Amino acid sequence: MSKQDFLETALPPLLDTFYARVREDDLIGPVFNEAVHDWPEHLSRIADFWSSVMLSTGRYKGNPVARHMLHAKRLTPAMFERWLRIWTSTTGEMLPEAHAQALQAKAARIAESLQLAILHASPLQKAMMERGSEG
Repeated sequence: MSKQDFLETALPPLLDTFYARVREDDLIGPVFNEAVHDWPEHLSRIADFWSSVMLSTGRYKGNPVARHMLHAKRLTPAMFERWLRIWTSTTGEMLPEAHAQALQAKAARIAESLQLAILHASPLQKAMMERGSEG
């Protein structure tokens, strides 16, 4: 089985398990549970995201920075750390080591990028953050 076929097959159960853990987490669960209203749609979109990021499939058409800006006032470095810890644990349990490490490294870079985007938000992004905190 090719790397692409393997990851495409592995992503749905990986994401189901990961987000089940996220939703139950005391620190980050409340943010996700309040932000996501349609879990099947969210999981499908996230599978498209990871397929695009890891396999260059181009399936994801969203803007992760804009999505996170809506919740930026609530997001803390500790929350990103927890997200990464759960991601690392879940990928490590469910995937062969090489695939797990690749997804973990990419997730760490994404988390860092999102935190930097929040920290150095433009005036427009700060306005998005304000709108997100009102909704």
